[in-house]
Amino acid sequence: MSRRVLVLLGLSLVLNASPAWTQSEVGRSTVKAQSSRAEETTLSRWLMRLHDAARQRTYVGTFVVSAGDTMSSSRIWHVCDGQQQMERIDALSGVARTTFRHNDRVVTFLPERRVVISETRESFGLFPNLLNRADSSIAQFYRLQVLGRERVAGLASEVVQLVPVDALRFGYKVWTELESGVVVKLQTLDAAQGVLEQAAFSELQLGEPVSMDRLAALMDNTEGYQVHKPELVKTTAAQEGWLFNGQVAGFKPMACHKRVSAGQSEPAANTVQWVFSDGLASVSLFMESFDAARHSKMAAHEPMAMGATHMLTRRLGPWWITAVGEVPPKTLVIFAQGLERKK
Repeated sequence: MSRRVLVLLGLSLVLNASPAWTQSEVGRSTVKAQSSRAEETTLSRWLMRLHDAARQRTYVGTFVVSAGDTMSSSRIWHVCDGQQQMERIDALSGVARTTFRHNDRVVTFLPERRVVISETRESFGLFPNLLNRADSSIAQFYRLQVLGRERVAGLASEVVQLVPVDALRFGYKVWTELESGVVVKLQTLDAAQGVLEQAAFSELQLGEPVSMDRLAALMDNTEGYQVHKPELVKTTAAQEGWLFNGQVAGFKPMACHKRVSAGQSEPAANTVQWVFSDGLASVSLFMESFDAARHSKMAAHEPMAMGATHMLTRRLGPWWITAVGEVPPKTLVIFAQGLERKK
């Protein structure tokens, strides 16, 4: 898993108010503060319900993702026992691919190539990967609007919209199954309320028995496959010689990893990924050494888009920067231009 300008309200009005209040202004600001806190509580509770439903419910279903003229579908099995989570996702369109996830361990089978990729991902997305963590600051940058009820995949669902308070992030329209809170449909919206990307279950069986042991056995059965284990090393941007001098309200550094290329002994040959998030949207900055053979054919350009995801590249001296995120082009430019080498 890009757009627009909206006026700040609620909490932001209180935070930006002048300290030189009259008595009546204090009264009005108190009401605003109470309203903002109530809105923050409502949004946080709603997000946590989604978060918990995705991690506590067992289900089997087929979902379809569409963006522009492209469309893909997958079959998903999801099971959890309160402590562990497992998923299997089979691509039903495009290149044959089966992905298993057991907590943070991810194994992807590519049968046409007889290749398996086994790696660790800290935040491999459940469907959808809306809430990366419980973060009360989300309410400072999105407003929750309850729109009503609709049926999706034969299930009664509540419809809400997350409206961004500024032009640095996209909005979301979310359908959740009434009883369980499981997300059954998600749209990413631009400033004009246009749909940039949509993911929705076309069929969903909640509570369907799924064997965790069976999925685990399939996940570990790599006979006849060549197994690749990319080395991903935790690091910090500062340790790798990078700093970010941009200002993007709400986006905080979440993680930094270094992908060590096989057979490469020079540190400069490794790619560093620095991840930022506002709790809903995320941006990744990839830093690697400039390679004339590869990168000269990829001239730096204005942001390219595929659905809600934008990407741009930039050369910074001997380095090649790639910025990718589910954010408006303006936000991605700030991230790419704000990245600097430490002196």
